[in-house]
Amino acid sequence: MMLVEAVFSWVYRYRERNNMTLFSAAYLQVSRMEERFQEAKEVLLMQFQDLSLNSIDLEMLWRLLPYLALLLALWAVYRIAFLPLNRVMDLEDIGWGCLSSQDGKSLAGKIRRMQKLRKTGDLPASYPNGWFAIAESRNVAAGQVIPVNALGEALAVFRSTEGEAHVVDAYCPHLGANMAVGGVVKGNSLECPFHGWQFDGTDGACVHIPNCAKVPRTATVKKWESREMNGFIFVWYDAENREPTWEITEIEEITTNKWTYRGRTSHEVLAHIQEIPENGADVAHLLHLHRPNIFKGSDLRDAFADNQVLDVAQHVWDGEWRARPEPESHTAELKVTHTFALFGGKFKILSMTVTAEQIGPGVVHLHLNTSLGSAVLIQVVTPVEPLRQKIVHQFYSSSSFIAPYAKFVLLCEARHLERDIMIWNNKQYKAQPMYVKEDRFLKKFRQWYSQFYSENSKQFSFRNDSLNW
Repeated sequence: MMLVEAVFSWVYRYRERNNMTLFSAAYLQVSRMEERFQEAKEVLLMQFQDLSLNSIDLEMLWRLLPYLALLLALWAVYRIAFLPLNRVMDLEDIGWGCLSSQDGKSLAGKIRRMQKLRKTGDLPASYPNGWFAIAESRNVAAGQVIPVNALGEALAVFRSTEGEAHVVDAYCPHLGANMAVGGVVKGNSLECPFHGWQFDGTDGACVHIPNCAKVPRTATVKKWESREMNGFIFVWYDAENREPTWEITEIEEITTNKWTYRGRTSHEVLAHIQEIPENGADVAHLLHLHRPNIFKGSDLRDAFADNQVLDVAQHVWDGEWRARPEPESHTAELKVTHTFALFGGKFKILSMTVTAEQIGPGVVHLHLNTSLGSAVLIQVVTPVEPLRQKIVHQFYSSSSFIAPYAKFVLLCEARHLERDIMIWNNKQYKAQPMYVKEDRFLKKFRQWYSQFYSENSKQFSFRNDSLNW
């Protein structure tokens, strides 16, 4: 009865709230039907007054119970098969199967000790020059600011009320407050929560100081060169403070919403950034580390353990890496054929071709072609600290590349990555590895990747003894 009263009350308020001139025709119709509404209201109120809990047939409820259970089951299947995947793995979650958990010590403490004892090797510079993803577009709404720690910097990423993304240094030049913590977006500017100073997102200049007659010309905050595309917000990092010398490729199918977003994965790794894209040129590791089928899991102790049932199926790989010439010298390419097969490759179950574009030091576009359609997996690697990286994958596919299959592919990719993470978390970087003939792509990769370091690139000269995540 209260529901009916609320509905009719809303109708009357809506009619009175709207402008008579704009809705004159609708108003006349409502006036003519007012009597009919009143009659219907009285009839429904009488029905609700007659209804009581005693009139509910308990036997009917028991009959409905199986249908309710079926609806819940269908909803669960829908969530699993069709909603976008969101797999987030923190630093402790993956890659530490080698650390025993039976001595009473915390995993964080064991990781910290292992990092102290691990030999880092002769590492390259900590932060190469290029574009790096510092936020996912969907995580920054209009009028919102978020704090980001990346490339050894504290950044404030905010979106103006008009929808444009900006990136500035987080610390206010006045007294050092973090503007990403409690700061407020005002139009195209970010307001510091400490004293209300406002900085324009376009150039970083201070445009307003409360109770101040004149804003000093030197009142500015560093504005980072940024781009927003393919679902990410990128910043340009260059140790020599040079302007961008190349751009990230825009994927038209994502920009035009032709392809559907299928999900994301997020991982953290304790390794140097170069170790991660280097895997693309290390074709030999595909033939060994990623040969055991994905159902054996990501823990290497399980992946390489004998299993008469699961060992029937294996992943078969064949790939070739090359650097592209000018004007795309900042891009490298890996072409891979991947097959899921039985009995050592004799019977092929699934197969796909993958073209992986390594764009600069921290962005990869993996273009997948299968019998069910096309898709793209975007991988971004961003240094949080010299030996700590954040890896995010986003997956988009054509309509024929149906959601359940897309989610399965993304999950398999995550499982394969997690095998690599167990290696990366525990390995030493070898500046002068013992090459064999089959490592020819690896040697070429290192020559190509060296272009992203420059004279003033920050060298690794310290170790953070704490793991604060």
